[in-house]
Amino acid sequence: MATPSTSPDTSSAQAPKKYNLRNPLPLSAPQEQEVKLLYYKRVRALCAPEIKAFAECAVNRTVTATWICRQQRLAMNSCMVAHAKPEEEDRAREEWFASFEERRRARDEELARVETRRAEVISMMRNDEARRRQGEAK
Repeated sequence: MATPSTSPDTSSAQAPKKYNLRNPLPLSAPQEQEVKLLYYKRVRALCAPEIKAFAECAVNRTVTATWICRQQRLAMNSCMVAHAKPEEEDRAREEWFASFEERRRARDEELARVETRRAEVISMMRNDEARRRQGEAK
């Protein structure tokens, strides 16, 4: 009879590691912040009519908006609470992952444009310096 310490561990060799396809990578703090911004944007979009009603009521009011616009405020808050669920955050995370490659490509293109412009500026500065030297030599 084999003891557990001498038997080979075949459980990890047989079953491949399962990845969470909804969240395939651990995110850094700035990336999590981007997901949160998407999440809040989605929730605000779902509650846009309630937010608009409260904003219209609160125009030209300061402290009095708290009790004068109470119905609109409660409607807006209840809508936000109703839609601010983990499922909505998961949808925002999926949207963030779906646009990951597009953002990476845009960032790389922007870096390439910056490097091209930097090379142009350096070339212009060298040409100006060469002209200045020729002017001083004459």
